[in-house]
Amino acid sequence: MRDLDAGEAHIYLDFEYRRIACPDCKAVKQETLAWLASSKRFTQRFETRIGRMCRQMPLTEVAKLNGLSWDQVWRMELAYMNRLVAAHPPAEHIRAIGIDEVSVKRGHSYRIVVADLDRQRPIWMGDDGRSEADLDRFFQELGPERSKNISLAVMDMWRPFRNSTMRHAPAAQIVFDKFHVLRHLSDALDQIRRQEYKRVNEKERTFIKGQRYTLLSHKANLDLDGRRSLNLLLKANKRLHTAYVLKESFGQLWDYNSPTWAWKFFENWKASLKWQRLKPFARFAAMIERHWHGIVSYCNPDHKVSLGFMEGLNTKIRVIQRRAYGIKNSEYLRLKVLTSFIEDDLND
Repeated sequence: MRDLDAGEAHIYLDFEYRRIACPDCKAVKQETLAWLASSKRFTQRFETRIGRMCRQMPLTEVAKLNGLSWDQVWRMELAYMNRLVAAHPPAEHIRAIGIDEVSVKRGHSYRIVVADLDRQRPIWMGDDGRSEADLDRFFQELGPERSKNISLAVMDMWRPFRNSTMRHAPAAQIVFDKFHVLRHLSDALDQIRRQEYKRVNEKERTFIKGQRYTLLSHKANLDLDGRRSLNLLLKANKRLHTAYVLKESFGQLWDYNSPTWAWKFFENWKASLKWQRLKPFARFAAMIERHWHGIVSYCNPDHKVSLGFMEGLNTKIRVIQRRAYGIKNSEYLRLKVLTSFIEDDLND
């Protein structure tokens, strides 16, 4: 049985199990050794070491450094992550949750992720699907008592998420995620970009061609060349300039602490669309009105949570998926996501 290495030397333990014949049932019992890993060929502390290495580097590299097969490393990492998740169950009292879906097969398959927003960590990841029934399973596993204690649920405007949450967590105030709302606005701006590309002459198209990222990014995130390209584009096309300014200003909506003032801001923003020939923005404004209650809920001081965490989690999951490319096991991805924000405090 392999134990922790001593420098470059591999250490192996040789021992015998104690077996006892039960006089009552006549069965032979074998002692349980807590320091054994899930695989009887390794100690648990060696398994923990391999699991920790897998948090920092690819499985192939870990296998090469330790003289193990890829399968051995993969199984030990799974066992390590299961122990880590078991040691950090969801809190007894959860106040605020974030609900999102992640694409696992190029947009054809989705899995729901639920996070504890106060503790800044994912606590549940479902199987394939983002239906109402799929989210129901989270609340069923959480239990009715803990579900009833949830007072805030941040999500996108997907109706099945709302329906499931309102049924299982009736005390929860629904807040629509700022980043999903702004994504709809970016999509509207991109539609205008495509319309303008078709409308203008060949010379004006040179300013628009290949500038999708430049136009949809925040100016602060652009490098010097990107800002120059953006300035040239906005000077060359008045309609795109107007749309860009409107898109950049809309984010101020989440700065208000009063629903009344937030509504006045939105009314002024919507009024500025008049005569601008920006139909995609008009459709966006209509969508905001339909979902206003869930958007303006963020103005309540009690509902101020870090909306950026779910966006950051989504980005981290995409990184995990890239690193785990080729691994088809859905349980592996689930454990990777759940342990990504858990501090490793397991005993060696």
